[in-house]
Amino acid sequence: MEQEKLQGRVHSLETFGLVDGPGVRFVVFLQGCRMRCAYCHNPETWEMEGGELYTPEELLNRAWRYRRYWGKEGGITVSGGEPLLQIDFLTRFFELAKEKGIHTALDTAGNPFTKEEPFLGKFERLLRSTDLVLLDLKEMEAEGHRDLTGCDNGNILGMARFLSDRGKDLWIRHVLVPGVTDQEEDLRRMDAFIASLGTVRRVEILPYHTLGLAKWQTLGLPYRLEGVREPSAEEVERAQALLHVGEYGR
Repeated sequence: MEQEKLQGRVHSLETFGLVDGPGVRFVVFLQGCRMRCAYCHNPETWEMEGGELYTPEELLNRAWRYRRYWGKEGGITVSGGEPLLQIDFLTRFFELAKEKGIHTALDTAGNPFTKEEPFLGKFERLLRSTDLVLLDLKEMEAEGHRDLTGCDNGNILGMARFLSDRGKDLWIRHVLVPGVTDQEEDLRRMDAFIASLGTVRRVEILPYHTLGLAKWQTLGLPYRLEGVREPSAEEVERAQALLHVGEYGR
């Protein structure tokens, strides 16, 4: 596909993001995801269709308007959905951003990762223009991961290892759902896995919330976590301790 004809499907934009990477970020949420996480707060991003079409150049021009807010630490983050499903568009967008010296961050769950071609070659090209990867680790135990997301996690853990081996900076994120993703044994396994990676700069616990429930209801989707409460401050602190959150520098 010719670069000038590349288009990506963008679900939404956040012009003053403060939680998806360092500093103030222009956050792009791309359309499409293969995972079906039980706690997803953006189920309307699952389908590849929909969203607004942009070329990489159009999207960068949109982001560039907000550069004065980024300071020394900020920049652009691309999230989803799952941005790796639009890897050609994402890569060109990041390459254009790096030409302007913009810090780039990829927020991904890693589901499309494979060491098979053509994906691997495309992914390695993408990494050359990616400064930081925010990787969501949902569960360590394979069966629990399949129950929670509908997908296996072997390739996701493989991606974490791949990124570490190539010296790519990582932020690891984990959504804490009481009775679902807060089991001590699984968190200890996750802690050991994170500790085995050499490039983790930050670990974050993201407390489960029900802000996306109305979207499930609007879409007519059954919500499997109906009645599950949000974690208490003490439960979040316990998980942070188990994952040694404070021991990772930025």
